[in-house]
Amino acid sequence: MLKTLAVANYRSINTLVMPLERLNVITGPNGSGKSNLYRALRLLAETAQGGVINALAREGGLDSTFWAGPEHITRRMRSGEVEVQGGPRQQVKRLRLGFAGEDFSYAISLGLPAPSTSAFTLDPEIKKECIWAGPLYRPASLLMQRSGPMIRAREGHSWDVLAQHTPAYDSLFDQVGNLRTCPEVLQLREIIRGWRFYDHFRTDHEAPARLPQLGTRTPVLHHDGRDLAAALQTIMEISDPKALHAAISDAFPGARINIAWLHGGRFALEFYQEGLLRPLSAAELSDGTLRYLLLIAALLTPRPPTMMVLNEPETSLHPDLLPALARLIIRASQQCQMWVVSHASRLIAALESHPECNPIVLEKHLGQTGIVGQGMLDEPAWHWPD
Repeated sequence: MLKTLAVANYRSINTLVMPLERLNVITGPNGSGKSNLYRALRLLAETAQGGVINALAREGGLDSTFWAGPEHITRRMRSGEVEVQGGPRQQVKRLRLGFAGEDFSYAISLGLPAPSTSAFTLDPEIKKECIWAGPLYRPASLLMQRSGPMIRAREGHSWDVLAQHTPAYDSLFDQVGNLRTCPEVLQLREIIRGWRFYDHFRTDHEAPARLPQLGTRTPVLHHDGRDLAAALQTIMEISDPKALHAAISDAFPGARINIAWLHGGRFALEFYQEGLLRPLSAAELSDGTLRYLLLIAALLTPRPPTMMVLNEPETSLHPDLLPALARLIIRASQQCQMWVVSHASRLIAALESHPECNPIVLEKHLGQTGIVGQGMLDEPAWHWPD
């Protein structure tokens, strides 16, 4: 489980160190930085997928994503005594992301390349990566270090050079990692690759979830929901069918589902509702009903991830469905770490009633995203590697 997330110089986040628990609810008014925090986490996940540089490029590059405010916001600026103003940068331009886990922690620093004749001078480079033992960075706890093109690992009281010519666009997760020499790299890579993000469920009239799809065992729902029927059938066969039917009945009293097996190995969803003489197909369901079934399939997965992130899961849902959704999320948090980014007050209130909920309320002051009520002494301990 992650204990701390740290972000520096990403969009509206000048510097943010956030404590994490098993169930985390991220809220705040529009424009407070919820989406930027979510995108920073997705960017961090790309390090283990080999796509962090391309992901930054899709966002407009480092110049577009880098913190646009002054390098330092002084006390007089915060109090309004003087206007917010900048000056020549005293430090090199670096976008930093990192997290502290129970066993291992990781941080990455990205910057622009040195001037050259290459056509790719706007591509960010990975300047530094570090993996250390435990949640708090100390030089003595450092296990793996990448500085520029060189990657080295601690070997007793000395260092073993694993690579000397690592491309600036490749993470150390792409270059090293096996059970014999680098078990911590392998473990962290698999943990990060196991993170799941759900924010693009399609419910339009042409959404794949509304159409019969080829059925194959599906323990993990696709991020757009295209294999909904197969995922629900998988839950019924190898996971917890009682929990599935209870979740449907909790939201739609008297309702139940069935997965029809069609010619050619295709599966189709049938939704039985009290008072109707025939089942409704997925194509006939409202956007809210279909989205709720997608959330059920994601949250009752037979293969829980290390972390699941739901971005505005309340979209298209009737407010009366939100307490049932909260109960599903709380149940899922017993199996994996949960993030919920939301501005639905009813969902937030239902989640915050759980004793293990960690509510994070964001605010923006002088263009900078921060956590409401978090002072310097309230921040989790965090040190960026030198």
